[in-house]
Amino acid sequence: MTHVPVRWSYPDPLRVAVYAQSAERRAGLASLVAQSGHIVASAETADVVLAEGDYAPRDHSRVVMLGRTDEEFSGQLSADPNPQQVDAALRAVAAGLTVRVYSPAETGFDRLREPNPKRLLTPREHEVLRCIADGLTNKGIARQLDISLHTVKFHVESVFSKLGARTRTEAVAKASRREAEEIIAL
Repeated sequence: MTHVPVRWSYPDPLRVAVYAQSAERRAGLASLVAQSGHIVASAETADVVLAEGDYAPRDHSRVVMLGRTDEEFSGQLSADPNPQQVDAALRAVAAGLTVRVYSPAETGFDRLREPNPKRLLTPREHEVLRCIADGLTNKGIARQLDISLHTVKFHVESVFSKLGARTRTEAVAKASRREAEEIIAL
């Protein structure tokens, strides 16, 4: 397979218009643009806009907004990005991509925050947990429940997440403890 290089339709460096409330902040953003390897330009000649706060152009199609999380802007960065982040966001938005702030809290399998912690496992997850307690492997669970191996893995990860467990043994123990607490509570 032959690799075809991507051809950018924008110049390098990019021409960036800067929008901010005060002249001091505009100067700070202009310095950030320069540190990221681009040049400050007027709104009429700009390839992309770097804006802050409520000071954004009407056309939001090529705007990297600092410190706001409005979905209307093509790009979003934290209020204090570094030059590498600014460079990456400006290039991505100029190329027609969307940029959002990374939020580590939205990833992984943390314990679920539900209003009713008693209602954690689905009926299928209970079946998977019973199979785990019986000592079945993922393949064994897939055969027993007549579901795909991928689906079993999904349910096992969900059970672990909901019970706050890292191993099969821990998941079974926590589920047993919770079941005992529910029986006592009745």
